Amino acid sequence: MVCDRNCGLIAGAVIGAVLAVFGGILMPVGDLLIEKTIKKEVVLEEGTIAFKNWVKTGTEVYRQIWIFDVQNPEEVAVNSSKIKVKQRGPYTYRVRYLAKEIIKQDSETHTVSFNQHKGAIFEPSLSIGTENDTFTILNLAVAAAPHLYPSRFIQLILNAFVKSSKSSMFQKRTVKELLWGYTDPFLNAVPYPISTTVGVFFPYNNTADGVYKVFTGKDNISKVAIIDTYKGKKTFSYWPSYCDMINGTDAASFPPFIEKTRVLQFFSSDICRSMYAVFGAEINLKGIPVYRFILPSMVFASPLQNPDNHCFCTEKTISKNCTLYGVLDIGKCKGGRPVYISLPHFLHASPEIAKTIEGLNPNEEEHSTYLDVEPITGFTLRAAKRLQINMLVKPAKNIEALKNLKQNYIVPILWINETGTLGDKKAEMFRHQVTEKINLLGLVEMISLSVGVVMFITFIISYCTCRSKKVN
Repeated sequence: MVCDRNCGLIAGAVIGAVLAVFGGILMPVGDLLIEKTIKKEVVLEEGTIAFKNWVKTGTEVYRQIWIFDVQNPEEVAVNSSKIKVKQRGPYTYRVRYLAKEIIKQDSETHTVSFNQHKGAIFEPSLSIGTENDTFTILNLAVAAAPHLYPSRFIQLILNAFVKSSKSSMFQKRTVKELLWGYTDPFLNAVPYPISTTVGVFFPYNNTADGVYKVFTGKDNISKVAIIDTYKGKKTFSYWPSYCDMINGTDAASFPPFIEKTRVLQFFSSDICRSMYAVFGAEINLKGIPVYRFILPSMVFASPLQNPDNHCFCTEKTISKNCTLYGVLDIGKCKGGRPVYISLPHFLHASPEIAKTIEGLNPNEEEHSTYLDVEPITGFTLRAAKRLQINMLVKPAKNIEALKNLKQNYIVPILWINETGTLGDKKAEMFRHQVTEKINLLGLVEMISLSVGVVMFITFIISYCTCRSKKVN
């Protein structure tokens, strides 16, 4: 009886040791299996999960637009008063619903080239009004004229057309006209072969963003989705030094196995530059643990705050030596027009930037940009890209509509919140294919190790106790 009992205790201890060893071995082996599977499925080649979702995302992306309606246009134009604005919106469009056009898959360089076709569909149910709603906004053509044509002689000629077309500093336009284009009376009066259509996003529908060439990750998973060239170039001609480089991905995905310390670099063709995001928090998105990476204020900081931004300081800067912060001059990539990008409501911008504007209320929750990235796969499961479009208006003595101004204005036109969130069906599929399997494997590992250790210790103690009683 004693032998049977002791043998049973020893057998239990052995079983416990085996379970503990199995659990211990399963951890690195399981991690290797996960890593191998992820590396296979995130490669951008036909047949992988990543490629299928990359060509045509199942996530619905919406572009919400808030327009700044000017309340006192005559006071500003005549007395150079502060501009009082009232935000109206959102006006919502569904975008990025068209599949990527694959142009070339190169197995030698492990790259794939594609075009991203553009399209926008108005969503009345997600909008505050219709596309025919009217606003008082800055006259984009008149405001840009002195920047495009600094010559006094040419400005005098242009002024004649401004007056004959009865154009002024401000104008009334519908949502549809402001966003997608309208025939400008001033430009239409100019008897020269120039484009007379003006619009914040014109042209957009039936155009394409690209050609992009990105790495598939087949030979090096750490390069997956990273842009090699854009329109055949690795750099622009807009910024000096490294500011001109095209870095990172398009933000739809990143190389897998992301750590909190990583800085995520991504490129935005809308503003003709690369940006970056840093870890902000851990978030649970529909049962999927994700890392939230946020666009830090240092991205649009002045060179005094962030020396790395020195090459974003342009000749047409709004302050001496770029001492003001929070806005980016993208005029060079917009044909010389005085277009400035900022975060909505001039979030994180110098107080001097907004001192000529009334009606702004910047806050982090509504106006910051973030990416929610699943760290194992590197897929962006939710994102909110928020940017504001502004124009610089300066006094111009030779153009009657601007001659009474006594100060510079950075005039906010509108701001955008482009959002995309993983749908419920996609979330369920992701949980089933990735999260649940990883969690199950981790659970088996922990149970095996924990139960094995407890069994081993318990049976060994029991065996030793029995042995000591026998001796006594």
